[in-house]
Amino acid sequence: NEMLIFKGCKGQKACSILLRGANSHMLDEMERSVHDALCVVRRALESSDVVPGGGAVESALSIYLETFASTLSSREQMAIAEYAQALLVIPKTLSVNAAQDATELVARLRAQHNAAQTDSTKADLKHSGLNLVKGTIQDNVVAGVLEPTMSKVKALQFATEAAITILRIDDMVKIEPDQEG
Repeated sequence: NEMLIFKGCKGQKACSILLRGANSHMLDEMERSVHDALCVVRRALESSDVVPGGGAVESALSIYLETFASTLSSREQMAIAEYAQALLVIPKTLSVNAAQDATELVARLRAQHNAAQTDSTKADLKHSGLNLVKGTIQDNVVAGVLEPTMSKVKALQFATEAAITILRIDDMVKIEPDQEG
């Protein structure tokens, strides 16, 4: 295979990425991965706002909602508390997929976000997120683990709308088995 490579051109506005793989399946997978990565970069550049990644937003929101739910004395309290628990699926799944102890990591992450929200001297912990390589908690803004704000907002909106749709289903369809006799 021959390639021509031009380096140091003036006014360069485009570039190419060359992929080589052992077979077409590997090449297709690499192409998909590069495409996904470029879409993430594009979304981050378009968004202009980012939030810490690694489960930081979900953990902080979970703590906030649990605290808010405890101030209510109606049945909404239970719904809000369950929604807060459901948000923890994201950091738990991230931990499990990285072969880390999800229970331990998420508990430590929640403790740091609780401290950040209740103790003004520990406000610097509000960016705490998962470091899945080391199995620790870190400041994900400093570490550069960031997500576009718009992606996070849209994901939360879609999840909330799906939950509301499911809750609106108030009739149960029951099919009786055929009675043979």
